Amino acid sequence: MSFNTIKGLDKNKFSGSWVALVTPMSVDGIIDYACLRELIEWHIQSGTHGLVMMGTTGESSLVSIEEHVEVVKVALEYSNKRIPIIAGCGSAATFKVIDLVKKLNPLKPDGYLCVTPYYIKPSQDGLISHFKAVADICDAPLILYNVPSRTACDLANDSVIELAQHENIIGIKDAVGNIERAVDLFKKLDKEFVYLSGDDETAFDFVVQGGDGVISVTANIAPAPMSLWCEKLLSNRFTKQVSEQEINDARQVFNQLMPLHKKLFVEANPIPLKWALNFIKKIPAGIRSPLTLPSLQSQNEIAEAINQSIKL
Repeated sequence: MSFNTIKGLDKNKFSGSWVALVTPMSVDGIIDYACLRELIEWHIQSGTHGLVMMGTTGESSLVSIEEHVEVVKVALEYSNKRIPIIAGCGSAATFKVIDLVKKLNPLKPDGYLCVTPYYIKPSQDGLISHFKAVADICDAPLILYNVPSRTACDLANDSVIELAQHENIIGIKDAVGNIERAVDLFKKLDKEFVYLSGDDETAFDFVVQGGDGVISVTANIAPAPMSLWCEKLLSNRFTKQVSEQEINDARQVFNQLMPLHKKLFVEANPIPLKWALNFIKKIPAGIRSPLTLPSLQSQNEIAEAINQSIKL
């Protein structure tokens, strides 16, 4: 992929297909670090462009602070700079995020991903204050994360534009799923900002309209095709216009994965995904309470989606 430098950084370091990685666990909920290393290796070999550790998909809200830090540490040590790694750091309370970041800073992740504070419904002024305080303490670039369907909190475009002026805030993971709203932000904000979709089902249109890639759930189970369609759209984008043929080729790959994009959310993430990865024998069957295995009907739907989308 070609390169473009922003704020002293390579923009494409944060572009492409990023995996919001699951945290593998035994059936009794103990984190399986050996399996975690195997997953990381699989993604490196499959062409994944980056990993997000301890995001929503990684069950960050269901692990202890010590486990959170250890997962990031193991990932960074094992990957040994072979793939960029972003550490999730979100919480409902600003001071808790700051405390966590202080523990993660010495590990030197490539970046941070911080979700909007959930449950408490802060104002836009509160959100701006929160993210600025977090960005001030981060020793690596910060990516905002807006997912109103899970947090009951929506970071407005005007707030994103204001936050983008902070030298350490370099992008956003947009899981709103509204392409028109995303395009409005693309037009109003400097092209140097990094735009990552957080909604697999609409990610293709997001990138075609000007986005830089996706932080994906689907890529957990289909890393190679997710990387492929992103590369078809993003390679050489700064030196030439992407052709209609390249767009059509990428769309064909993306559409093949549509059953997964849909059925991996038939129940709350990461319930379907962890079952799917266990189904293809990539991880044990563990998940933390109060999350449980998907219903039998959901299992059948997920299995069918796997059979439709990928070759095992």
